Amino acid sequence: MQLYKERLKIIIFDGTFKTTPFVNRLLEGLVQQHEIYVLGFNEELDDKIEHVKYVPLGSNQNYSRLAYVSLKYAIQSRKIIVFFNTIKLLITKNRKVLQQQNISIALSMIHPDIIHLQWLSNIQLFERYILKKSYKFILSQRGYHINVRPFVSQENFEYMHYWFPQLDGFHSVSNAVKQVSNKIYTATNKIDCVVYSGYDISKFKSKKEQYKTSKPIRIISVGRDHWIKGYSYAINAMALLKSENIEFHYTILGVGKDCEELQYLINEHRLEDDISLEPKVMQEEVYEKMCENDMLLLPSLAEGVANVCIEAMLLGVPVMSTNCGGMSELISNNETGFIVPIRSSEAIADAIKNISLKPEKEMIEIVENARIKAIDQHNEHKMITDMETLYRRVYEDN
Repeated sequence: MQLYKERLKIIIFDGTFKTTPFVNRLLEGLVQQHEIYVLGFNEELDDKIEHVKYVPLGSNQNYSRLAYVSLKYAIQSRKIIVFFNTIKLLITKNRKVLQQQNISIALSMIHPDIIHLQWLSNIQLFERYILKKSYKFILSQRGYHINVRPFVSQENFEYMHYWFPQLDGFHSVSNAVKQVSNKIYTATNKIDCVVYSGYDISKFKSKKEQYKTSKPIRIISVGRDHWIKGYSYAINAMALLKSENIEFHYTILGVGKDCEELQYLINEHRLEDDISLEPKVMQEEVYEKMCENDMLLLPSLAEGVANVCIEAMLLGVPVMSTNCGGMSELISNNETGFIVPIRSSEAIADAIKNISLKPEKEMIEIVENARIKAIDQHNEHKMITDMETLYRRVYEDN
């Protein structure tokens, strides 16, 4: 057992300075109590978080910039062998070894207590340090990379099965993801903590007092164009509603009109006037568009706990989700939202019909319950303290 250390040195790594909104919120909270570093191969960042130390590793796209950082670090190291080895690498243009050297020198300068890898793909950059137990490593587990990929690729499963026991701890975005991880590797001493995404609640103003289902009922989904998002099932559900003369308009935000598969389905069902495919927009506009609709629909086949659903609940927009991944950890059917089976267009259509008939008072109560649930489970303070608890467990564990 290590002695208690008040202020930890923590590296947050996802490969770039342009970190995700989740990571940015984490950085802002952690830097109040700890020494926080972000290492990245992309040095262009206009809005750096105050007091977070950004350590450049060069550029994956620009060899000259990668070489410049390598030479700079070689000089700073004050080791002749490192300097001459760097010159040799510059001559041979060995990009991969230069990347590894930049990481090595950065780690030797920082001497971190914890390295928190955000993605499975990050492991390959730190393999030798993980094997040598040079530092404590934590991996975040989320989305497609943990829920789907290892179970459709034997090579990927075997890679994870080998490396997971070498790691010191895991951050799971939901209990469902944690259970999936245990199918890959489990042990009595495995440290795997569920830490939900947290938000600054003050930035979300509830719309519940204004809630009233419109006619036609307006439905929106938000997300990228990928089969796992289940949009084909949602479109087929809209065709069922159309066949029963139920008026609606369905918007899929984030895919654009060039999505051939979805456009084909829309044309096949003659839903051109009823469904809109819209491109990705900035976050604030996403929120505005969600608030313009009567409900958010998540028809996914797999998720952790979808951020867009948390955000909708905080905004006072009713949420319907398939019972995928960790969504039942967020939504209780008819209490904080609506849950339907995955891959069931009929269930989606039936639920939309039922929602459209619910009294306004009942819908306002569901929306309020949903907001309370999202605030309690997904506030920023809880996320930071839960993550700190994970870091402490890993740091103090032998």
